[in-house]
Amino acid sequence: MRILLARHGETPWNAEGRYQGQIDIPLSPTGEAQAKALGERLRALDITRAVASPLSRAQSTARAALGTGREGMLQTDADLQEIAHGEWEGMLSSEINAKDPARLRAWREEPDTVLMPGGESLRQVLDRSWRGLANAADGLGKDDTLLVVAHDAVNRVILCKVLGLPIGKLWTFRQAPATLNLLEGPDVEHLEVVRMNDCAHHTAFFGEAKHRAL
Repeated sequence: MRILLARHGETPWNAEGRYQGQIDIPLSPTGEAQAKALGERLRALDITRAVASPLSRAQSTARAALGTGREGMLQTDADLQEIAHGEWEGMLSSEINAKDPARLRAWREEPDTVLMPGGESLRQVLDRSWRGLANAADGLGKDDTLLVVAHDAVNRVILCKVLGLPIGKLWTFRQAPATLNLLEGPDVEHLEVVRMNDCAHHTAFFGEAKHRAL
């Protein structure tokens, strides 16, 4: 079984550095171009099943990734939506730092210890997103390919689990907009990371897609 784990393309709030969480912000023109480039990358691949977060930025990226004629296979699962940032949603880092500096510092240095006001912990995100991944992969065979389009924090905690890393290490690697991760294995409990944060379809090898880790 192959799992193509992608992140949605850039949104205006990504570019501004705003915490968007579960607020339904659409793709920016740059994000739409990134998603289209992802679709070109995947155009020749046979995709057995496709599941996305219900937030529009993920759905739009997934439809572009599938391309004309395959959009109808797309399903959504709320377990794959972005971490709820609670009261931080819609705010810039500078605004949060003025209001809640200790918690923001902990989010950057020890993120597994943080519960945002009115939001979720990383453990809660891992529990539901792993369930979503398992449900999406249920019944797939060894030669099947699953496309999953989710979000920054969701992808990071899933990758931490596959790599055997504590979820507090999620900032030690990147997830660029419309990036692609390739996981392979007989089932979700026995996956290996084949490719990670691969955005060669829209960014030069030594370049970096615009992204501000939140």
